[in-house]
Amino acid sequence: MTDLASKGRGATRTGSGSPAAPTSPGALVDFELIELLFFAYRDFVGEPDRLLERHGFGRAHHRVLHFINRHQGLNVAELLDILEITKQSLARVLKDLIQAGFVLQKAGREDRRQRLLYLTGPGKQLADALAAMQDERMKRALTQAGPLQRETIVRFLGALIDSERQREEGTGNLG
Repeated sequence: MTDLASKGRGATRTGSGSPAAPTSPGALVDFELIELLFFAYRDFVGEPDRLLERHGFGRAHHRVLHFINRHQGLNVAELLDILEITKQSLARVLKDLIQAGFVLQKAGREDRRQRLLYLTGPGKQLADALAAMQDERMKRALTQAGPLQRETIVRFLGALIDSERQREEGTGNLG
């Protein structure tokens, strides 16, 4: 196990045991950045995962709660586009959230076939609690990186998003 894998941070090593060096495009694989992203994601979702588990939910439920919270009245078709999942997968997750009393589904005003999604009071509380956990982690990391680094980090993370999707969505801004 690498130093990074055992601690979740610090220096990483290549398979040969030598330290991984930062690389430029076309050079060797930058295992250090790849591993840092894996561990950052693990810890970013870890605390929310534990809260979701208490409700019998997983990460798919978290994503649905997050995007409905950010866009109350979002319709099912829009949510499918955002999440890039099948109708069947979304139907299962929505059923869980609706039955648990976290999501409310209403027919559209102009088009009654549309299913518009809203969080209930408890759904909003859960979504806000999950966001607060992740926001606190983000704030700690941004404090360590320095406030002037936020735009660089936004550009970096945005560049990791599929470029075709970014073109379709405009700037890649998820908010």
